[in-house]
Amino acid sequence: MLRKSLLLTAIAGSLFAGNVKMDLNAKYGANNFHTKGAVEFSSLVKDYSKGTVKITVHPGSALIKGNPLKAVKDGTVAMTDMFIPFTSGGGKVFGISALPFIANSYEDAYKLYQLAKPAYEKTAKKWNQKLLYSVTWPASGFYSKKDITSISDFKGVKTRTYDKNSASFINMSGGSAVALPWGEVYSSLRTGMVDSVVTSSSSGKDGKFWEVLDNYTKINYAYPLQAVTINLDYWNSLDKSQKEALTKAASEIEKSQWEAVKVEEKTALEELNKNGIKIKEASPQLKKELDVIANDLLTKYLDGANSQIQGIFKEYRK
Repeated sequence: MLRKSLLLTAIAGSLFAGNVKMDLNAKYGANNFHTKGAVEFSSLVKDYSKGTVKITVHPGSALIKGNPLKAVKDGTVAMTDMFIPFTSGGGKVFGISALPFIANSYEDAYKLYQLAKPAYEKTAKKWNQKLLYSVTWPASGFYSKKDITSISDFKGVKTRTYDKNSASFINMSGGSAVALPWGEVYSSLRTGMVDSVVTSSSSGKDGKFWEVLDNYTKINYAYPLQAVTINLDYWNSLDKSQKEALTKAASEIEKSQWEAVKVEEKTALEELNKNGIKIKEASPQLKKELDVIANDLLTKYLDGANSQIQGIFKEYRK
């Protein structure tokens, strides 16, 4: 009750004559395309609300060091973005977009997102927040020091993974999965704690991986989502026109960012190539071997999954 009272006091303090000020924690740096999307979202909200709602974006996870779901639930911050698969508390639902080789294109990834969206919204509500919008990352690939042409090349690699699914994938491929916060990845590559990473072309560009790694294999592992949520108490404090402004802005930025990600991938690959990273498609043999592991992982994932999750994949496969 005390926490709730403090939260309501904080919300009241953000209101002045119908005007609302809120902070949005952005996980990545100011130059990351998700952060740029959040900044554009805040600009649209200000415009559509006629200046009555002002959102300040704080890059580099300046406002949250722990679990973003809990931080928004408690009102530590009004809004945040979050890498869904890596977010503790999301359960099986938040792992959907990071299942390996389910989506093979941005169109597939968007279809899967639309089917899973009600489940994401339900999970967010359970954590006292509303899902505003979600955008995919470029497809996850495999950064490594050595050339990867078949499953046997995974033997002995120490790979930074971003969730339970990707960890299982690496371990089943013969490597060793290592869980690390993003901020520790570069230094861990420098020291040899890890020698490979499952992540996107965009993250590799932002992380300057050409300084520590040599290869990027486009295995198109998954299209994981980055979502933006708002605390429900803050949301409920808005009037009808302000809610409509946020909803309209969220819808528009989601649409534009799903197009922007394609440009981001192209730009990131060009930057990686320019700086000496050897980029190649996965060989037919490697794809075939990885598909076997992916099918096994999906079977295990769906075993015991609730009817909503089962229904998502049944509909997706039609």
